[in-house]
Amino acid sequence: MSTAWYVLHSKPRKEEFLWEQLLAHGLDAFCPRIRVQTVNPRARKIKPYFPGYLFVHLDLERLNPSMLRWMPGATGLVSFGGEPAHVPYSLMHAIQKRVEEINAAGGEQLESLQPGEPVVIQGGPFAGYDAIFDARLPGNERVRVLLKLLQKRQVSLDLPAGQIQPKKRR
Repeated sequence: MSTAWYVLHSKPRKEEFLWEQLLAHGLDAFCPRIRVQTVNPRARKIKPYFPGYLFVHLDLERLNPSMLRWMPGATGLVSFGGEPAHVPYSLMHAIQKRVEEINAAGGEQLESLQPGEPVVIQGGPFAGYDAIFDARLPGNERVRVLLKLLQKRQVSLDLPAGQIQPKKRR
């Protein structure tokens, strides 16, 4: 088996600590973090893009997966049917690119969105549609938007926060 990217599950709010542990063991790890623009000046300005998860690039034939399970801050590799699930290189590249884009733009812009503001859906089956921001759902990872569909009826959609962008004003 050759090297591949795997998803490592961390204990709550231990992503950065675990990332440092992986680097200290000489492993190639990626902990996607994004800047957020907060209203509260004491709030954290950098947050994990995938809370509770980070990525590690390794060869499972050379490294025993139990080492990752017992590492401080970790709970183990994400597995399906008892087999650790690998992440395709193309997806890892897309994630890294998206995190760079968000940080280059000055961070995630959703913190300042108010109910009623126009947004554009960037991903999923409704990509490209205009919608109205309604609310942040618990955990700030998801949002609710109102989408006008048939006969101008508004339909409520719950989406991942990363799938919407504030609509540019003209």
